[in-house]
Amino acid sequence: MASPSSAPASSRPKRRFYLRWPFGLAVAAVIGYGLAIAMHWDDRGLLWVKEGFESSAERSESVWLPDYQVDIDAKPLPGMDDDEASDVAFNPQTRTLFVVMGKNPFLVELSLEGDVLRQIPLVGWSNPEGLAVLEDGQLAITDERLHDLTVVKVDAQTRTLNHADFHSYDLGKSVKSNKGFEAVAWDPMRQRLVIGEERPPKLYTWASDGRSPLKGDKQLLASDELDVRNLSALGVDPRTGHLLVLSADSNMLLELDEQGQQVSFMTLLGGFNGLEDTIPRAEGVAMDDQGNLYMVSEPALFYRFKKN
Repeated sequence: MASPSSAPASSRPKRRFYLRWPFGLAVAAVIGYGLAIAMHWDDRGLLWVKEGFESSAERSESVWLPDYQVDIDAKPLPGMDDDEASDVAFNPQTRTLFVVMGKNPFLVELSLEGDVLRQIPLVGWSNPEGLAVLEDGQLAITDERLHDLTVVKVDAQTRTLNHADFHSYDLGKSVKSNKGFEAVAWDPMRQRLVIGEERPPKLYTWASDGRSPLKGDKQLLASDELDVRNLSALGVDPRTGHLLVLSADSNMLLELDEQGQQVSFMTLLGGFNGLEDTIPRAEGVAMDDQGNLYMVSEPALFYRFKKN
């Protein structure tokens, strides 16, 4: 009778191989989880499931971001690589775009194709991050370091803007001083400004007709549906009034309806929505009255998306 030690040698490595399976699976699971976190798949997975429950009627009444494809992909803004594009806003009166640069503060007016029309220095601003076009040629600019919102007047003859020449509104201290009030958008349908705090992401509103000086103070807006790592920029669809929330850390653009509920999202990774490469760091978003979508990214890249 053969002793246990006399079993064929080939069977012993096989047993050891099978014993390694649980450990290998555990390692693979840890790596997979880490990759999912790094790529922010955890942010997108639940949203993708939610989108599947939207009816065709709900989709037609929304922006519906999955239907957008990039039309102008990563167009450089010439000579601005060191200036850090921070936000973009659409001007319906001139049918142009304004971009605010945060590192070396100035405004850039662009055509809807991303061609530079003019630059306007911003004197006295420290770190302008948010930009919104109001009524009658007025623009709202938020400054993350100064913790304020300044309403300026821009027309065809404007060559420079000085912070001291305009009324500024104190936004108060943010939870994290270096992650402050990053975003602002004008909501003409509800006659209000929407202001965004970067991290933790929070939304505020400030009643305004877009023409008169602001009165009162900003009000916290319930925003339980902000499933993003940070809040980089805000936009409002002038047709539906839906809010667009941009997150550079999550590589995502999120659509919220009038109740603040998630409706749709767009991933900003290369290979999706026609993008050749991942948007490096998306910092600004705007939508025009035809439903075209515009984004800017650091260092100084311009994107346009159109709906299929």
